[in-house]
Amino acid sequence: MNIVITGASSGIGQATAEAFAARGDRLVLAARGEAALEAVARTCRAAGAAVLTVPTDVTDADAVARLAQQARDFCGTIDLWFSNVGVGAVGRFTEVPIAVHQQTIRSNLIGHMNDAHAVLPIFIDQKQGIFVNMISMGGIAGTPFSAAYGASKFGLRGFSEALRAELLDWPHIHVCDVYPSFVDTPALRHAGNYTGKALAAPPPILDPRTVAAAVVRLADRPRATTLVGAPTWAARIAHAIAPTLPSRIAGIWFDRYFGHAAPAPVTRGNVSAPPDDMPAIDGGFRHPCARPMTTIAAGTLVGAGLIAALLARPNRG
Repeated sequence: MNIVITGASSGIGQATAEAFAARGDRLVLAARGEAALEAVARTCRAAGAAVLTVPTDVTDADAVARLAQQARDFCGTIDLWFSNVGVGAVGRFTEVPIAVHQQTIRSNLIGHMNDAHAVLPIFIDQKQGIFVNMISMGGIAGTPFSAAYGASKFGLRGFSEALRAELLDWPHIHVCDVYPSFVDTPALRHAGNYTGKALAAPPPILDPRTVAAAVVRLADRPRATTLVGAPTWAARIAHAIAPTLPSRIAGIWFDRYFGHAAPAPVTRGNVSAPPDDMPAIDGGFRHPCARPMTTIAAGTLVGAGLIAALLARPNRG
């Protein structure tokens, strides 16, 4: 298959590129950082894949259109486009500069729209294609201390639903959403940090390769919605029962965490410019003892949602 991956220079994008390369698929890799992109390409070529790298900022619609054309020229056809770019900043909404919020929306929402706008005409011309939208658990429940990130993910969810409705006349064109819970990638280290505290994610934290495997499966069996990780399933159930509960639980966790976390400098991170480190799939946030907490965390969230729903029911006695 012929695969395009944006945001391919680290984390989930890099893991997915390597997974497709292991299958022998032809790859077109895009990201802002040229050196990191070429390093990922070398790994994929060593696995036997044909790879084209196209340094691209997805907030530039013309650049994304050129990416799509170069991918078509290189591959002949495009079978799957993985729209994977994601940036973010952590901090209370009013303490993060509005320019950073705006850039987050441009990257995470407008960038994905630019991807779709460039590739969907190609899919329609081919009468087939798979557009994979990397969303996150943040597209299901709100993300306190990362409001613009959550807004972008909710926007992506609505965007995908609209595209699927518009593409009903093309049954072999699929729009697939992927919703992982917290993933152990360098993204958290690369994020803007306006909290003054060191950042961490609540366990359990997914291996990026688990998410990559879910994306690869969509190449053979496309489906509209893929949830990855027990917390995502729990958040979906709890949000359906008690819509404010998951974000309130997350807000409490982060508020308590920041009360005890070590000091850290304020930084804009990679919101406006690519990181200067070399590519890495893992972020180093997972701990061996965190895995058994998966079921506990999910069960607690669902249980809390059920209790909240019961308490919210009107008294009919």
